[in-house]
Amino acid sequence: MANPLYDRLFGTHAGKSTPFLHLPDGKVLSHQDFLGITAQIAHVLTHLGLTPGDRVAAQVEKSPEALALYAACTQAGLIFLPLNTAYTADELSYFIENSGASVVVCDARMEDTLTPITTQLGARLETLNADGSGTLSDQAAAMPETFDTVARDAEDLAAFLYTSGTTGRSKGAMLTQNNLLSNAETLVKEWRFTADDVLLHALPIFHTHGLFVASNVTLLAGGSLIFLPKFDLDVVIEKLPQATTLMGVPTFYTRLLSDDRFTGALTSHMRLFISGSAPLLAETHVQFETRTGHRILERYGMTETNMNTSNPYEGERRAGTVGFPLPGVELKVTDPASGDSLPHGEVGQIEVRGANVFKGYWQMPEKTAAELREDGFFITGDLGKVDADGYVHIVGRNKDLIISGGYNIYPKEIELVLDDQPGVLESAVIGVPHPDFGETVLGILVAAPGETPDTAAMMEAVQSQLARFKHPRQLILIDELPRNTMGKVQKNILREAYKDMFAT
Repeated sequence: MANPLYDRLFGTHAGKSTPFLHLPDGKVLSHQDFLGITAQIAHVLTHLGLTPGDRVAAQVEKSPEALALYAACTQAGLIFLPLNTAYTADELSYFIENSGASVVVCDARMEDTLTPITTQLGARLETLNADGSGTLSDQAAAMPETFDTVARDAEDLAAFLYTSGTTGRSKGAMLTQNNLLSNAETLVKEWRFTADDVLLHALPIFHTHGLFVASNVTLLAGGSLIFLPKFDLDVVIEKLPQATTLMGVPTFYTRLLSDDRFTGALTSHMRLFISGSAPLLAETHVQFETRTGHRILERYGMTETNMNTSNPYEGERRAGTVGFPLPGVELKVTDPASGDSLPHGEVGQIEVRGANVFKGYWQMPEKTAAELREDGFFITGDLGKVDADGYVHIVGRNKDLIISGGYNIYPKEIELVLDDQPGVLESAVIGVPHPDFGETVLGILVAAPGETPDTAAMMEAVQSQLARFKHPRQLILIDELPRNTMGKVQKNILREAYKDMFAT
C-alpha cells in the first residue's frame, strides 16, 4: 500500500455514502463527506509548505473537522500531535518547541496567547473552533475534495503523543503507522467490531483512548460514531438506544449508575461496554452487571503502546484484572533490579513487546534506552502480576504516576509548582482513591520554619500554571514528610494514611 494507515482506515471508504459521524444537531456525515473535508484540509497543509515528516500540533475542541485534521495529516504524510485542551500557554510552548511543529492549530480563543509563542518559534498558527469555523476551515473551503495520498512506509512516524516523566519533563512518544494500524486490526478482531457497530463516542480526541482506539477501530470496521463533544449524562442516556457499543473511562460508568434512568431496558440492545484509561473498581463491575446484565470489558493500554491486554469478548471478564495479552503482544513480569522474568503470581514490573510498541521518545535517546530494551521490550513502569489462569493484574506503579478520570498526572510537575510557593519547605503529591475518578490528586505540604503558607493563594498559582486535571483536590499541611534511611520520601506511607479521604 502507498500509505498503509490512511488506506486502511480512511481511503477504503472512498465514495461510500454510509453514515460515519452522527452529530448532536442531527446531521449525519457519510464516510465520503468526511473524506472530502479531510482532502481539503490536506491541501491547506501542503499549501502552507509542509512536507512529509513535518509536525502539526493541534489544541482544538472536539469536532468533525478536528478528527479530519488527524486524517489529513495521515493522508499528507505529516506527523500529528494532539494536545490536551486544558494545557496552559507554558505547557504548550514546550510541546511546540520540543516537537519542532511547523503548524499549530488552536481554538480562536487561544490565538492571542499563542501568537507570540509561535512567532518566536517560527511556526504557522491557524485556528479551528468547536463549530468548525476558523482560518483552517476558511482556507479548506476553497480546496478540492480529492487529494493525492502521499506514499508512506509502515514504519514512518504518524503521531507524537506527549507523556510526562517523573522529572516533570514531557516526552514525545513516537508512534508509527504500523503501531496504530496493527493495534486497531487486533482490537477489531478481539472485540468483534463490524460495519454494523455504532459507537457512542463521548471521549476526548487528544488522547489515545478516544483517537487511536475508539476512532481507529470504528474506521477500520466501517462502522459509525455518535460523535458527542463531551460526556454529558443526559445526552448519553438519550443517545444510548441508537448505539451498539460504548468506550469510556470509569467515571462514565459511575455516573451512569448514579442515574435511575440507566436501566437494563435502556441497554438491552447494546453489544459491548469497554472501560480503560484508569482502574475500574470491582464494586462498579458488580453494580453495572446487577443493573444491566452487561459485564464491562476492561483492558490495559498506554500512550507508548496503545492496547496491551484485554479481558475476553467471549469467556470470563474478570473484575480486578485487565485480562490477557492481546494476540501479537508479549507480556512478562520482571524483577525491577535485575530485569529477570518472574514466575506467575509474583509482583514485578510489567514489560511488553509487539508491533504496537512505540519507536522511542523524540530527541531523547537516553530516555528511550532506559525504557525500551534492545530486544524490543518496553518497561511500562507499571507493577503487576499474572495469575495462575493467565489474567494480568495491575497492582501499582513503580513510578508515582496518578491516573485520574483517564488522564495521566505526574506528581513531580505539580510538586515543582508547590515547592516554589512562599512559605513552603517541600511538598509531596500523591494519588488517593476516588469513587468517581479512580484516583484524585492530593498535595502534602511542609511549611518552612516560622511560616504559614497561604493554601488558597497556592491553589491559584497551580491553576494559572497547570491544566485543570492536574489541580490537587486538597492541600494538607503536615510537620514533616516520611523518609527512609536513604532520605527518600516514602509516598507509600502517605498514600496509606490518606487512602480513605475521598472514599465516599
